[in-house]
Amino acid sequence: MAIERTDGPVADEAATSDLPRHVAIIMDGNRRWARARGLPELEGHPAGVEAIRGVLRHARRRGLRVLTLYAFSRENWARSDAEVAALFGLLEAAIRSETDELRTQGVRVRMIGRTDELPPETRASIEDALDATAGGTEMLLNIAFNYAGRTELVDAVRRIVASGIPPEAVDEASIAGALYTAGTPDPDLVIRTGGEQRLSNFLIWQSAYAELMTTETLWPDFGPEALDEALLEFASRQRRFGR
Repeated sequence: MAIERTDGPVADEAATSDLPRHVAIIMDGNRRWARARGLPELEGHPAGVEAIRGVLRHARRRGLRVLTLYAFSRENWARSDAEVAALFGLLEAAIRSETDELRTQGVRVRMIGRTDELPPETRASIEDALDATAGGTEMLLNIAFNYAGRTELVDAVRRIVASGIPPEAVDEASIAGALYTAGTPDPDLVIRTGGEQRLSNFLIWQSAYAELMTTETLWPDFGPEALDEALLEFASRQRRFGR
């Protein structure tokens, strides 16, 4: 995963100041991509991993500070055992093969979700990647795996209750500080590929004022040009934050 950074115009037209700090992506459409090509549905997931490589490389090039990818929701456990096992295997293989390059390029990896529910081999790979990239300062890559927004809020409430904070002291800041994403700026832009127009339980607290963009492009076909289009669309919008 050669992550490059280049100088020059950002997205060709947008100024750097107009770009989001944090982009979150709901990566949808792997199985439909495979079906459209007459392939077994599982073949769409390796293609989706390749798309991650290209998008991450380009996000780094464009100077984004945080990229959050929705890789596996807690609802995805309802899929077939073969598909779930394949997704775990892809995650483990991708982490093992890319960790050294991510560390070299200053990309810190963070997993958000209930990683304690994952198989031991997958957890071990995740922990190795987290340790190896902990010093990265150029970009934060959040992988939402075994993640659900409502579960995140449940876990946040549990942390707050366990900390002994009195009810009258609970405010938005204390809730934000108990989330998986504590310390990270909220997403400025949420992109969903595959044509659906819903958040699907993804960053539901953090996305309160995010700009939303959906595209018919299936995730394996979402590359640098598509990301640039999204960045230019974001730059063209006026964010009012309720004012």
